[in-house]
Amino acid sequence: MYCKVGDIVANKTQLLKGILEGCILKIINEKETYGYEIVEKLKNYGLEDISEGSIYPLLIRLEKNEFLNSTMKDSPFGPKRKYYSLSIKGKEELESFKGAWEYLSKVVSNIMED
Repeated sequence: MYCKVGDIVANKTQLLKGILEGCILKIINEKETYGYEIVEKLKNYGLEDISEGSIYPLLIRLEKNEFLNSTMKDSPFGPKRKYYSLSIKGKEELESFKGAWEYLSKVVSNIMED
């Protein structure tokens, strides 16, 4: 597989957004979930600096691109919550991300080990 890194990495912010989108898709693929719960899972994995303010625009974009389905459900602690699940297109995007991540991480690891 050939990949032009320049096409993938416009800058660090774009790289982080792309990686976060893949991580969000993976978390949602595990079970239907809502924004705050996604943030907490990311923090548990070590991304302590991630806030709800940075996640919600990504969720909106993922939903707009038809990678996510959403439903409003009652919450025992206040207003209704928007729960997300992966669409078929979202599952395909997750598989695509996994392949790209595997390739890119292998290439970067090889470079760093030299």
